[in-house]
Parts: sequence; C-alpha cells; structure tokens
Amino acid sequence: MKTILVVDDKSSVRLLLQDYLGEQGYRVVPAANGRDAIYAARREKPDLILLDLMMPEMDGYAFLKQYRQESQTPVIIITAKEEETDAVLGLELGADDYVIKPFRMRELASRVRAVLRRVEGAGKPGRVFKAGELELDENLHSVTVGGAEKSLTPMEFNLLATLMAEPGRVFTREQLVDHLAEGGFAGLERTLNVHVRNLRTKIEPDPDQPRYVETVFGVGYRFRSQS
Repeated sequence: MKTILVVDDKSSVRLLLQDYLGEQGYRVVPAANGRDAIYAARREKPDLILLDLMMPEMDGYAFLKQYRQESQTPVIIITAKEEETDAVLGLELGADDYVIKPFRMRELASRVRAVLRRVEGAGKPGRVFKAGELELDENLHSVTVGGAEKSLTPMEFNLLATLMAEPGRVFTREQLVDHLAEGGFAGLERTLNVHVRNLRTKIEPDPDQPRYVETVFGVGYRFRSQS
C-alpha cells in the first residue's frame, strides 16, 4: 500500500483528502504544517507528498527547501488560484506538479496515480546513457556530472532520460508533455519550462549557455550529441 503525506493547515482539507484517498487504497498520513511534515516524512517515508503552500510555523516553501536536501520523494503542490504564480516558485524549489483549489477529487487522484506510476517505472531495469561528463543510469536512478552525483526530482530525471535516449532529436513541447504525462499528468504544459530550467541548473556548467539540453526556438528541446 502506497503512503501519501498530506500537509495542510486546514483540518477540513486534511480530513477530506484522508477520507477520499483512503477510499482509493492509499495510506494517508496528515500533517498541519511544514515542521510537522518534516518529522512525519522522516518517520513514515511516504511515496508521495501533497503540500499546501501557505501554512503557519513552516510554510510549503521552507518545507521544500529543507526536504529536498534529504529526499527526492515526489511532491504535488495544492494552491489557490490567486497563488498560482507562487506555485511556480514551488516548482523551482523541487516540486513535481501542482493542482489549483478548488479541484475535483478525480483530477487529484489522476495526478497522484500518474506521478506514482512514473516513480515506479524508474525502478525497473533500464539503460545507461553517457554524454561527455554526464551519465544517467536508469537502473540506479542516478545522474552524475564529472563523477559528482546530482540530485534530480523524478520529473527532472524522466525528462533528461527522454532526451538522452534520442540525442539530436528535436522534441516538440507537445511530444514531451505527452511522453511524460503518461495519460493523466495534466498541467505539465504550463510547467515544462520550469522543469527544464531546474534541470539545466543542476547538470549544465553554464545554464545560460547549455551544453546538453538545447532549446530549439519555436519548436521545443533536444539533447545535443556530444563529440
């Protein structure tokens, strides 16, 4: 049974998500703020985290900054419509996706299933890609640059693996969204640029002049073949 950590300062939201996700077959662990969530995540080792941003004591941003130093467990942000731009900052801090309140429970469940499928797929026997000093190992779910390991979120890892699998191929934004979405990860078309920017920050010697992940203006992205 998969464990989901639900972090929200409103008890009504925690109870609603706990009841619904419990009916879907998940084990749900509630937390009322980021500080409690840090301790709960260390103790429970959740498979996925649903995270509100605006909370007392420790908000979602502070939680992400601290937790991403400890774990790459996927995180889906839950945010109000007027805070949608704030959700982009959450993505830059390492979240994998966001949903906007009010949301339909079916939509949330679809996002949860899609993220968990992608993480499970990353654990299956896979390939090893090498390009210059960059190496991605699907078996170990690791990425190194010059021998130094880089900590990527599940989304960033899958994005890089997709591009490295076909060096030189230009992927349109739509093709990348379709490939990574796995038929249920809606909203990626709004956040793809953020994930690419975060990825470049971690693997490129100079993110402003990328050596590996190139932008093909007006089309999409490609992984540059290394001579």
